[in-house]
Amino acid sequence: MNVNLIVTAVTPGMTLAIIIYLIDRYDREPVGLLLKTFFGGAIIVVPTIFLESFLIGFNFFGGLLGIAYTSFIVAGFSEEFFKRMVVMRVAYHHAAFDEKLDGIIYCVIASLGFATIENIMYVVFRFPDVETVGLYRAILSVPAHMLFGITMGYYLSLAKFCNNPAKKREFYSKSLFVPMILHGTFNFILLSGDSYLMIIFVPYIYYLWRENIKKLNQYYQESKRINTLGDNGGQDGSECE
Repeated sequence: MNVNLIVTAVTPGMTLAIIIYLIDRYDREPVGLLLKTFFGGAIIVVPTIFLESFLIGFNFFGGLLGIAYTSFIVAGFSEEFFKRMVVMRVAYHHAAFDEKLDGIIYCVIASLGFATIENIMYVVFRFPDVETVGLYRAILSVPAHMLFGITMGYYLSLAKFCNNPAKKREFYSKSLFVPMILHGTFNFILLSGDSYLMIIFVPYIYYLWRENIKKLNQYYQESKRINTLGDNGGQDGSECE
């Protein structure tokens, strides 16, 4: 087994995980819980593969419709469902999950655990002779998983800290379906091979980064206010009104 390929496959996810950990500077999460979340994200690659294999059997469509089914249902739904399940099982009810930024941290960590194993499968085993695959996935695919995780965590935190039952259900649903749509769109553009769709790929990547950095910064500033300015009024609940 090529050690260099393994390092190439593992480095992007590990690097982004360290960065997101350092961003949470005012109330850092327990390292043990983060590792459990990361390895949980890695382990759920197995049931995800089984679910995807099952769902692909129902793809009776052709052309772009078949690609859409693969992108949004087979990949988008399956992967985001299991990533969120890891966070719900490992971190959601833990006492350390005590501010909105934590939702983003845990969802990103779970997503990067998943992305790291997926990267190993592609770079080391599926395309070991194509050197550009590792670079392409380091620049696009692994960061994309992180961005989907930010969106998931944004809505999952809104659900956790919302006291309005109807809004809580709405945010919980969005924590799955919004990243699923973002993920599916990302895959659909790439899998379609359509030159017209490829024109919007770069603007779409820019949109993903811009919107998710805004979400991350919103909760970062809230964490800073709570932990440094002594604002003990709790989480901003304006979204639940």
